[in-house]
Amino acid sequence: MSRLGSQILASILVNAVYEMKNYPAVLVITVLSPLSFLTLIFFISGGTLLAVGIVGGLIMTMFSAGTSLQADLSHLKNDFKLQDMVVGSPTSASVYVTGMALSELIYTSPALVILALLFGLFVHVELVMVLGIVIVMLLMFLTSISLGFAFATFSSDIVQSFAFTRLLSLLFTTLAPVYYPITLIPMPWRYLAYLSPTTYAAEIGHDLIGFLSLSADMLIIDWVVLLGLTIIFLWVGTKKARWREK
Repeated sequence: MSRLGSQILASILVNAVYEMKNYPAVLVITVLSPLSFLTLIFFISGGTLLAVGIVGGLIMTMFSAGTSLQADLSHLKNDFKLQDMVVGSPTSASVYVTGMALSELIYTSPALVILALLFGLFVHVELVMVLGIVIVMLLMFLTSISLGFAFATFSSDIVQSFAFTRLLSLLFTTLAPVYYPITLIPMPWRYLAYLSPTTYAAEIGHDLIGFLSLSADMLIIDWVVLLGLTIIFLWVGTKKARWREK
C-alpha cells in the first residue's frame, strides 16, 4: 500500500472502525437520528410526505456526517494533540481531512444503507434522477466537511465543538425545509429559508422525485447557488482554517 493510502486508512481506522467497534451505542444514535425525523414526518403527514422525508433524510445524513467531522477533529486535536503530530509529519492537511471525511462516510453508512433501501422501495424515479440526488448529497457533504474542518481548527475545547455542531445541525437540517417542502413555509418567512444551502439541495431533490414542479429557471438558480456555496465553503475550509499554530 502506498504512503498516501496508508495515511487515509489510518484515519479511517482511528475515527470510524475504532468507534464502531467500541462504542456501538453511538452508532445506533447515528442510525436513529434521520429515521426519527422521517417517522415523525410520516405520521404528521399521513404518509403523503414519505418520499420527501426519505430524500430529506439522505441530505441530512450527508450534511450531519460532515459536521460531525468537526467534533471528531476537535477531540483528536485538543485531547490527543493529533493535529500537532500530523502537522509535524509529511501528511498534508488535505490528506488528513480526506481520510477523516471518508471515515465519517463509513461511520454513517448504516443509516445511508437503510435510507437507500427505503428510497428504492417507496421512491420510484428514473436513474438520471437518482444520479442528480447523489450529486446533491455529495455537494452537501463537501460543504459540511469544509465547515467542520474550519470550525475544528479554531475550536479550543470539545464542549465548544459540540455547541458548533448542534448549531449547524439546527440551522441547516432541522429548521431548514429539508424534511418537508418549502411551500409549507408561509411568506415572507420563506425567504429566510433560502439563507441555508440545504434549502437549495432539498428543493432540487424534491423536484427530482416529482414532488415539486420547479420552473427551468428556478432549477438552474438552485443548482448555481448550491454549486457556488459549495465552492465558497471549500475555499473557507482551505484558506481560513488554522492548520498550523502561529
